[in-house]
Amino acid sequence: MKKKTKKALKIIVGAVVFITLPTLLLFGFLYFKYNEDLPKGIENEYANALANKMLNALNHEAYKATDYIEFTFNKRHHYKWNKKENTCVVYWKNYKVNLDLNEPSKSDVFKNNLKLKEAPSKYIKKAYDYFNNDSFWLVAPYKVYDAGVTRKTVTLKNNELALLVTYTSGGSTPGDAYLWKLDPNGKPISYKMWTSILPINGLEASWNHWKITETKAQLPTFHKLMVLGLEISDLKTSTF
Repeated sequence: MKKKTKKALKIIVGAVVFITLPTLLLFGFLYFKYNEDLPKGIENEYANALANKMLNALNHEAYKATDYIEFTFNKRHHYKWNKKENTCVVYWKNYKVNLDLNEPSKSDVFKNNLKLKEAPSKYIKKAYDYFNNDSFWLVAPYKVYDAGVTRKTVTLKNNELALLVTYTSGGSTPGDAYLWKLDPNGKPISYKMWTSILPINGLEASWNHWKITETKAQLPTFHKLMVLGLEISDLKTSTF
């Protein structure tokens, strides 16, 4: 029995090492290759000028006038966002949450189209976190003047200016920062991220697949993050 136990333990340990060691090596390689410290940046009038240039390039007035946005994030979560009323219906798997973004505790939770009465708070939080994350990948450029946001300029290696945006409050992960790279017209090309959810700082995601929607607001349909693709589909906008 002891020999069999030892043999079983050796097999288990070997399997764990076989699975985890390549993962750890890959993470170490990626960490040392891509990890960057958060740049300091300078808070000045040029930062606001860059932010305004980006908003103008994306037709911010059309976005502000948009009352309703519907989209699917990465074929997993579906949203019907009443931007005017600040509510959103969030769908994933067999759940639906009628999310009140002003007072999340007033939200209703459904499973298999049946309203839940007991312990819905964890599903409300999940819907709220899903919405904060997924909608950010959709409308982040339009949030550079949100409450609690700081804007700074950072000089890149090619001497071009980039816009460093830090969210000091609000959302699900306050303290996250994003360094926007813009084309000569001010349209976003990509951003680098310093977030609590990612183990590597300074990872870069693309922002160059844009769609002019029904309300003329410009919204992205795809982001590339290293070898990953983040797809935004079923995109619709309207005014009431």
